[in-house]
Amino acid sequence: MKIAIIDYGAGNVQSVLFALKRLGYAATITTDPGLIRSADKVIFPGVGEASTAMTRLKATKLDRVIPALQQPVLGICLGMQLLCRYTEEGNTNGLGIFDTDVVRFSNRAKVPQIGWNTVANCKSDLFRGITGEPYLYFVHSYYVPLIPECIATTGYDTTFSSAIQKENFYGVQFHPEKSGEVGAQVLTNFLNV
Repeated sequence: MKIAIIDYGAGNVQSVLFALKRLGYAATITTDPGLIRSADKVIFPGVGEASTAMTRLKATKLDRVIPALQQPVLGICLGMQLLCRYTEEGNTNGLGIFDTDVVRFSNRAKVPQIGWNTVANCKSDLFRGITGEPYLYFVHSYYVPLIPECIATTGYDTTFSSAIQKENFYGVQFHPEKSGEVGAQVLTNFLNV
């Protein structure tokens, strides 16, 4: 299986690569549109700031490549948020795959949310074999509201979409690469969709 990890300066690229290696999968970190298009699975990671990330994606023309992908694509954290139409972080237009805006937690909440939190209402093959409300690792100040494409929810300041899916595009707000056995199961499930 050919797995491409999109390289646009996100802080968790190596962590994702190491998590895949622990699961027995090889992956290529790349900005090459040809390699990304020909991959069986694409992972769009993200730790960073939205406007800088979109600038880098545009510089490599990946802002046009990603929305046209036909194979399964997994956006992680900022990667998930950039799959959306717009984010309040830096007043940034995203890739528009999900027709929603990413918003900042209110002033009532300590931001960023850092640490373990439960994920509830899990649907889709992404959570196959995972029961109950598992704890997964989060680091974020912005979130995707509840939308029709929501496949899991989490509560922090408000209830938000902690996982979304539309056709071949999946997004998770949590970091499966840092979430122990449950996170490893999410990654394995993605690689088997």
